[in-house]
Amino acid sequence: MNFIGKLIGAMGKAESSPSPQEAIQRLRESEELLCKKQLFLEEKITLELETARRHGTKNKRAALLALKRKKRFEKHLAQIDGTLSTIEFQRESLENASTNTEVLRSMGFAAKALEKVHKDMDINKVDDLMADIEEQQDLAQEISDAISRPVGFAQEIDEDELLAELEEMEQEELDKELLTVGEPELPSVPSSTIPAVQPAKQENEDEEDMRMLGLWAS
Repeated sequence: MNFIGKLIGAMGKAESSPSPQEAIQRLRESEELLCKKQLFLEEKITLELETARRHGTKNKRAALLALKRKKRFEKHLAQIDGTLSTIEFQRESLENASTNTEVLRSMGFAAKALEKVHKDMDINKVDDLMADIEEQQDLAQEISDAISRPVGFAQEIDEDELLAELEEMEQEELDKELLTVGEPELPSVPSSTIPAVQPAKQENEDEEDMRMLGLWAS
């Protein structure tokens, strides 16, 4: 029973699932190993091709053996290419799955934090708080209105009485203006006499006649 228990325990440990990071790391190591083997096979293919060309028709058997080895290396190289494609696809899938896992874990962490924040909030308490805020705002407005109302002498003044007095004053001014309106006054006659207009033009004509007469007499 002890041996069977140990065997089952060992099998359970061997079959335990690795973490995504461990699997990705192993796939990368396998990729590096296969890439190195690719380079090795490419060098071997080039070498066998040169061997076949060197022997040519001189040693057909050696040339054929070199070509056979080249074909075998090429087949092995093609298999490695396919394996690398599979490993690359698997590694990318694991990387994407690991990224999605981290994103989901972060989203779950944020959701728990949000739940914790909302846990301390009660919608009824929020409503009560908003009602208290609104009540305090109304009280503050009432206080502002009370402070802004005039007090003392200003409250004893009747504005209607003031308006009536102002209208009476305006009517008196209008009556005065109507009384002063009469017939238009004529302009006064000036006391000084208006000087007579000298016949300057007539004198000029007489002088011209006398000058012409003088010229005719001479």
